[in-house]
Amino acid sequence: MSTMHDSGPLLQIDSLDKYFGGLHAVRNVSFDVDRGTIKAVIGPNGAGKTTMFNMIAGYFPPTSGSVHFNGKKITGMKPYMVAGQGLMRTFQNLKICRELSVLDNVLLGYHTKAKSGFGAGMLSTRRSRREEKNAVEAVIPLLEWLGILHEKETLAGNLSFGGQRSVELARALASDPAMLLLDEPAAGLNMHETETLAGQIRDIREQGRTVLLVEHDMSLVMDISDEIVVLNFGEKIAEGPPSAIQNNEDVIRIYLGGGNA
Repeated sequence: MSTMHDSGPLLQIDSLDKYFGGLHAVRNVSFDVDRGTIKAVIGPNGAGKTTMFNMIAGYFPPTSGSVHFNGKKITGMKPYMVAGQGLMRTFQNLKICRELSVLDNVLLGYHTKAKSGFGAGMLSTRRSRREEKNAVEAVIPLLEWLGILHEKETLAGNLSFGGQRSVELARALASDPAMLLLDEPAAGLNMHETETLAGQIRDIREQGRTVLLVEHDMSLVMDISDEIVVLNFGEKIAEGPPSAIQNNEDVIRIYLGGGNA
């Protein structure tokens, strides 16, 4: 995995605003994500976290503000174009192909890098067959690392919820992204699965990738994050390392007081 620029923040969020009719969902939010770090975005329900993720990944255009990734402005790009820049996301509500095998799901992620066109694949050219073999060889270590290699021929929809989460993570990593956006990756996981996830996210950072996650599990956030951004009613109210966030009076007041509905 490589990036064109090796200095400065990998992701830059500058004055992002989003209106949905009269609802001001995200209000002038700015922050950077440094290369090779894990940054978390937290806040009560309705704070604007997923809306902000959707703007970064190209699912919503911002009302105003900009997003730069690896030194390039990606504001307004379609999701597939953002992914093509090396920025992949997972979803709170799983978006795997339940009727495909685990292996085929993960190959979908790998094939975003494939050189042969659809027509070549249909004709089963020598080049496309070689690429398919290379693809399988490339993703097998991913499946093994995530503990789902023995399920590679199983329909993804037949796996446990935790297994399906692993499939989605493997598919995102199969395209060799520089950065992952993880939208509530621990949602629906039990304690053991959450501990395993924490180790996997740390490993992703050790591989030289960058992670931005939205997460409600505060023990996970405090355990793995290098920095945390706190949103409330669409506004950024705090940013810093976990120790500073834990002792921030505004953050304590929001969480103890219930925050937004």
